[in-house]
Amino acid sequence: MTSSPTTTTDDPPGPDDGGGTGAEPGAGTLTGDGPSAGDGASAGDGASAGDGAGAGADREAGDRAGTGIGTGAGRGARDRAGNGVDTEVGPGAPDRAGTGAGPGAGDHAGTGVVTGVGTAVGDRAGTGGGHGAEARATATGVDSVPGVVPGPQAAGHSGLGEASSDGDPFAQDALPAPPGATGALLRSLLSARRGRVVVAALFLLLQQAAVQAGPLLVAYAIDRGVPAFRADDNGPLIAVAVGYLFCAAGAGVFQYAFIRASARVNQDVLLDLRGRIFRHAQALSVDFHERYTSGRLISRSTTDVESLRELLAEGLQELIGVILAFVYISAMLLYLDLGIGGLAVLSFVPLYALVRLYQHRAGAIFGKRSTAIAAVIVKFAETMNGIRPVRAFRRERANDADFHALNHHHERTNGDAILEMARYVIGSRLTANVAVAGIVLWGAFRVADGTLALGVLAASVLFLRRLYDPIDRLGMFLNSYQSAAASLEKIAGLLAQTPSVPDAASPRPLPQLTGGQPGREVVFESVSFSYRTGGEVLPRFDLTLPAGQTVAVVGSTGAGKSTLAKLLARFYDPTEGRVLLDGTDLRDLDTPELRRGVVMVTQEAFLFSGTVAENIAIGRPDASRDDIERAAKAIGAHDFISRLPEGYDTDVRKRGGRISAGQRQLVAFARALLADPSVLILDEATSSLDIPGERAVQRAMDTVLAGRTAVVIAHRLSTVEIADRVLVMEHGRVVEDGSPAELIGGVGRFAGLHRAWRDSLA
Repeated sequence: MTSSPTTTTDDPPGPDDGGGTGAEPGAGTLTGDGPSAGDGASAGDGASAGDGAGAGADREAGDRAGTGIGTGAGRGARDRAGNGVDTEVGPGAPDRAGTGAGPGAGDHAGTGVVTGVGTAVGDRAGTGGGHGAEARATATGVDSVPGVVPGPQAAGHSGLGEASSDGDPFAQDALPAPPGATGALLRSLLSARRGRVVVAALFLLLQQAAVQAGPLLVAYAIDRGVPAFRADDNGPLIAVAVGYLFCAAGAGVFQYAFIRASARVNQDVLLDLRGRIFRHAQALSVDFHERYTSGRLISRSTTDVESLRELLAEGLQELIGVILAFVYISAMLLYLDLGIGGLAVLSFVPLYALVRLYQHRAGAIFGKRSTAIAAVIVKFAETMNGIRPVRAFRRERANDADFHALNHHHERTNGDAILEMARYVIGSRLTANVAVAGIVLWGAFRVADGTLALGVLAASVLFLRRLYDPIDRLGMFLNSYQSAAASLEKIAGLLAQTPSVPDAASPRPLPQLTGGQPGREVVFESVSFSYRTGGEVLPRFDLTLPAGQTVAVVGSTGAGKSTLAKLLARFYDPTEGRVLLDGTDLRDLDTPELRRGVVMVTQEAFLFSGTVAENIAIGRPDASRDDIERAAKAIGAHDFISRLPEGYDTDVRKRGGRISAGQRQLVAFARALLADPSVLILDEATSSLDIPGERAVQRAMDTVLAGRTAVVIAHRLSTVEIADRVLVMEHGRVVEDGSPAELIGGVGRFAGLHRAWRDSLA
C-alpha cells in the first residue's frame, strides 16, 4: 500500500514541533492491510487499532500502541508508540510515533525498534526517511532496522544523541561553510587587533629568552665559575647569581605584561564574536530559525565561544611558548654540542608523528562533542520553555529519560576525548624519557673519556628537560585547539548562512499615499510557493486585495492560510511570481519601510521582559506615553493595564508570564496599532481572547481598521463578521470568494461552516 496523496500544510516544519513538511508523500509498503494480529487486534479497512498492538488502514489508525507491534496506515496515524515495534505510513503520521512514512512523521521515538519510510520525519525521529528529518533522537534499543528505506533523504539513527538526515545539514548540526571559512573567521577576528597581538608576542618572546638563559648560566658556573672560585676568584659565581636573579625578575615582568596584553585581545575577540553571532542570527530569515533550533544558537554563542576563550586565554600561550622553547633550546643545544643537539632534534620526529595522529583522531571526536552538548542544551531549553505541557501531561519521567540519554552521549564523547588525550600524553612522555635517557647515557660516556665538558652535559640535560617538559602542555594546547577548531567550524558554518529573504540591492520607495486613507493595494501575481523541505504548498494563483479592504481568510488546518500571510509579511519569498504593494514588489522594498507598512499579529503574542509600555512601544520606539495609552485605549487594553500593580510600568517578566494569554494578545494588538501600518495581518490573533474580550476587540477593529488593508485569518467565524470579503482556502487554493452575506446565503463550504458554527451556539 502506498501512502496517501499529497497534502498541504499551513506552516513549515519547525525544529521543535515534531511536524514534517506535510507536503510530499512517503513511499513504501505497509504490511497488514486487512486483518491484524496482536493484543487488542482489530481487522478490516477503516479499523482503528486500540490500546495494545494492531493494524488497520484509513484515518486515525492506532492510538497508544503498547508493548508489542503497532502498525497504522492512512492520515493522522495516532500517537505515543511505546515499547516494541512501531511503523506508521501516510501523511500526518503521529505525534511521538517512533518513526513513520509520509509527511509529518512523528515526534518521539520510544524504546525498541523504530523504522519507517517516506518524507518529513519530524523532531527527534528515530529512524526513517524523508525531508526535514530533525535531530535529537534518543531512542534506545535497536538503533536501526535493516530494510528498504526509499524516501528521499532517508533519515538515519546513529544510536544515542542526534539523529541524522542524509543531506540535511540542519538535522546533522553541520551547516555548510566555504573552504577556509574557519581560518578566515579567525583572521578577521585578529586582524583588527594585529598591533596588540604583535606586542603580546614580543613580551612572550622576551619572557622565554629570560627563562631559557638559566641553563647557560649553570654551564658557565660549572665550567668557569667553580674553577675560578678554587683560585680565590668569586667574580664569576657572583655574576652568575646576579644574572640568574635578573633573568627570573625579567621573566616575571614580561609574563605579567604578556598576560595583560593577551587578555585584552582575548576579551575583545570574544566580544566581537558573540556580537557577530547575535547580529547574524537576527538577520537570518524566518525559515532558517524554523529549521535550526534556538538551543543550537545558544550553544554556538556560549559553549563554542567558551572553547575559543580557553584556546586564546591558555592554549596560544602554551603553543607559542613551546615553539619558542623548541627553536631557542634546539639552537642552544646545537651551539653547546652538535651531537647532542642533533639527537634532540631527531627525537622530535616521533613526537611530531604523535601530534599529527592525535589531531586526526581528536578532531572528529571534538566535532561530535560540540554537537552532543548542543543537543543537551536544545533538550533543556525545549523542556523549560514547554514546562506547562510537561507538567500537564506528566512528561517529567519521559523527558528525564530523554535527557539522560543525551547527557550520557555527551559524557561518552567527553570520555573519548579524554582517552585520546591520555594516549597522546603517555606516548609523548615515553618518547621524551627514552630520548633523555639515551642522550644522558651517551653524554656521560663522552664526559668520562674527556670529549665533553661536564658543564655542557649539565646544561644540555637542563635544556632537554625544558625541551620535553612542555610536551604535556602542548597536549593541553592540542586539546583546546581541537575543541576550539570544532567550535569555530560550527560558528563559521552559522555565519556563512545567508538570508533566504535578502534585503533589496537597490531599494525602491513606496508611492505616496493618496486619498487620505492609510491602506494600500496588495496583489499576488502568478504566485506559487514550496518550502525548502519539499512539496508545493500554494499552487500558482492570482489574488488582488484592494486598498482599505478587510479580507477574512478561512479554511481547514493546512489549507495554506498562514503561508499566504507569511508571503505578504515577506517572511518568505514566493517560489514563483511576485507580491506587490501598491505596484511595488516586496523584494524591492527597503526592509524598514516594509516593516512599517506591513505588520503582523500572530496567534502567540510574544512579550519581551520589560514593562507594558515598553512592549507596546516596540511598534513605534519614538512614541510618547500619550501615544502608547491612546493605542491601548483604542484596542480595549487600557482598563486591565490600569489595574496592574504599576500600570503601564508593570514588568510583564519572561514571555509576559505575569499577565494572561488574552491580555498578552491585547498588548500585541496595541503594539501593532501603534505602528500605524498600511496593511495589518491578524493570524488567529483573537484565538486567545474570551468571548467578551473578542467582542471588545471587534468593536475596536471597526474604527482601527477603517481605511487600512487587513487580512484576518481565523477559525472563529465570529471574527469574520468584521470582514468586507471572505476567502475560503482548500489545499492552497481559493475555492470561494465573496462577501460574508453572499457566502452564507449560498450552498458552498463557508455556508456549511457557518451553519455548523451557529448550531454550536444554540
